[in-house]
Formats: sequence, structure tokens, C-alpha cells
Amino acid sequence: MPFKANADRRHHIPAQQHRVKNWAEYDAGLRARGSLTVWFTAEAIEAWHAAPRTTPGGQPCYSDLAITTALTLRAVFRLPLRQTEGLIGSILQLLGLTLPV
Repeated sequence: MPFKANADRRHHIPAQQHRVKNWAEYDAGLRARGSLTVWFTAEAIEAWHAAPRTTPGGQPCYSDLAITTALTLRAVFRLPLRQTEGLIGSILQLLGLTLPV
């Protein structure tokens, strides 16, 4: 078996295509990748609450908008359901909204 048997598949990280000339702008761009901007419109806040239950007991019902928002955030951040619930709760707390999660 030759030493360079897998040489064509060995390097997975490609070489840098260009040199960074403006390090301040490059550094600011890297920091901006971690930013998260979330906003709720007045219509979304009103639609967050589900219609009141007509039967006694059972689990609370959530609106389709609340469920879709939770599942979208879950898919984007690849979170389990409990962690998604915590994320939505913290976002709503940061926004100062008192919506059920």
C-alpha cells in the first residue's frame, strides 16, 4: 500500500482564496454572524393566543401561529422541544411580552 493512497481525499479544508485587508471590518462581520434579531408584530401578538376552550380540562391549546413559530425555531437551531420552549420563553421575556409558552 503506497503512503499517499488517499492523497486525493486527504485535505478537506480548501485554501483561503483571498487575503483579508480590512481586519476591523472582517472582525465586525464575524461578530455580526452571532447576532439574532427577532420582532413580533401587533397582529402576531394578538394571534399568539388560541381561541378559548369550550370543554373542561385537558391540555392548553395554542394557536397555529405559536406552534409554527416554535417548530420553525426548533428546525433552525436544531433544538429539542424543551430547549425550544426555553428559547421562546427567553425571547418573549427579553421583548417584555407576557405570552404563554
